Amino acid sequence: MKHWTLDDIEWARFDPAKVDSEILKVIKAASLVEHNGRDYAAYLCNVFADDPGFQDIAREWAEEEVQHGQALGRWAQIADPGFDFAASLRRFTDGYKLPLDARESVRGTRAGELVARCIVETGTSSYYTALADAVEEPVLRQICKQIAGDEFRHYRLFYTHMNRYLERDRIGRLRRLAVVLGRINESEDDELAYAYYAANTPSDAPYDRRRYSRAYARRAYGLYRPSHVERAMGMCFKAAGIDGKQGLRRLLSGLTYRLMSARATRLARANA
Repeated sequence: MKHWTLDDIEWARFDPAKVDSEILKVIKAASLVEHNGRDYAAYLCNVFADDPGFQDIAREWAEEEVQHGQALGRWAQIADPGFDFAASLRRFTDGYKLPLDARESVRGTRAGELVARCIVETGTSSYYTALADAVEEPVLRQICKQIAGDEFRHYRLFYTHMNRYLERDRIGRLRRLAVVLGRINESEDDELAYAYYAANTPSDAPYDRRRYSRAYARRAYGLYRPSHVERAMGMCFKAAGIDGKQGLRRLLSGLTYRLMSARATRLARANA
């Protein structure tokens, strides 16, 4: 199936009256993170150095991620002509570095690495679905739907290779669950905070991880609805090898949604 391109986006439908200035800020940050896909591919190629087939897949995946960044960055520049995507990207990559010299997975095993990749794709697929459902601007909605579809497909891709490596590494459900929880906990690490900072602040502004992590979370968490969280929870359960626990999944989904909503409300009040 032919992958979409920037030419498939209906840019002429852009409606400036429907741009949400708060969502624009998180889109600017997301464009930088997505465009950084080639660095992630370089890391994965190091970890899977003797698996050329997977390396080819990782590089192809990275190019799709870069295209996501290009699409979001182009939209952000249309919505805000003062936004310099190229300069913001340089600022981001100068300040946020991946462990490109690593030769082994930071997760301990290759199977663990692929579990973590599944969780990343869970987060991005649910996030762009939530964005597509929340935004009114038609071009951004189209972009987010395209990206969400890609991220669901990427989850299936990494999940397939995870199962292949589970046969070799033999990590159990508890260890897989530990990777899942660890990667979820990293969702508020420096990457998103620094991307938000690089995309939305003056060049001489000091970086404050806590401040910009909260700024991103305040805007992003409020986009989610129960259906988005429940689907993401199901994907996490599947990656951990505990799918089928529907009652537990619904319970944790409801709790997670309430916690995210409460945090978004709390941060909004603090900002006001």
